[in-house]
Amino acid sequence: MIKFVHTGDIHLGLKFNKVSFHKDKAVMRRRELWSTFERIVNYCTEKSVDFLLIAGDLFEYDYFTIGDIKRVRDIFMKAKGINILIVAGNHDILNNKSLYNRVEWSPNVTIFQNKLEKKVFSDLNTVIYGYSWDRSEIADNHLFDNFEYEHEDNDKNKMLILHGDINKESKYLPLTLDELNKLNMDYIALGHIHKPIIYNDKIAYCGSPEPLDFGELGERGIIQGVIENGKTKFEFLPFSMRCFYEEDIDIDGNMGYLDIKEKVKSIQTGNPEKDFYRIYLKGYAQNDISLENLYEDIEEYFYHVELFDETIPDYDLDALEVLHKDNIVGQFIRNMKGKDLNKRCVKEALYIGLEVLLKEVY
Repeated sequence: MIKFVHTGDIHLGLKFNKVSFHKDKAVMRRRELWSTFERIVNYCTEKSVDFLLIAGDLFEYDYFTIGDIKRVRDIFMKAKGINILIVAGNHDILNNKSLYNRVEWSPNVTIFQNKLEKKVFSDLNTVIYGYSWDRSEIADNHLFDNFEYEHEDNDKNKMLILHGDINKESKYLPLTLDELNKLNMDYIALGHIHKPIIYNDKIAYCGSPEPLDFGELGERGIIQGVIENGKTKFEFLPFSMRCFYEEDIDIDGNMGYLDIKEKVKSIQTGNPEKDFYRIYLKGYAQNDISLENLYEDIEEYFYHVELFDETIPDYDLDALEVLHKDNIVGQFIRNMKGKDLNKRCVKEALYIGLEVLLKEVY
């Protein structure tokens, strides 16, 4: 039996320049990427994992320094019992200028080059294939045109590490599930897509271990697995320090300001003390309630929250009809009352129409 952990798309050094949260939290996220990376390596040591597979984009090429790559080297050096195998992706490309070539790596580290190659671990009866990018875009994929196992590898555990996109139209090493399945690997560790995706019992994207922004919602982590007697078993393991969530909160006309505040505070998804939230208020709010100060009233209950009011004013239709009985507003209300106001689409049409008409009247 061999044990492995599959990670990738860590993006060490990322600046978080184009995010909606404050720069202080951006600086914290940079540190947390490093912390989670180190936790992954330590986890492999604690669990006596045989292989740590890193499927590209370990770091950000534009922002990484020689000091940073030495830090990576030193973290790997401490994991002496772990075989660490790395392929470069489109953010940490391996070329003549690459920081991968600026340090001397410990014997437990293998960095695959710019061709499909293999590393044999005879003591573990395992062969691992990998391929590193040498440029930021690869629109054509001919990696497997003439691929076949060498005779002596047929009975070994076989794994492949690739940074690419299962999308034949992609500019980022286009792949297809059909070609990957035909390789008959025991496990294929994919990187590039930041969302964890398990395609079958032998092919998976691990996703990014730490989400980078609100485009990466929900749990993020790593994949851990075993290969034993020709059978592969693996699972996704949540591992991130924080998560990003977008939540809709439904409001109705019976709720007062304190009710709305309490409903936002009582959100059930994730952990408000450490996670990032975008909250969208939906539905119908009493017309005389102002939600402008709600953010200040709930901010203290969250590590980070962004609030968007998308409610529609909840009108007193009978009072409005009497008040506007002789103009277009009253006529519109009478016409709409003849329809089924229990249907959401009808009610939304009524309230949107009222909002427009009342602006015209006043």
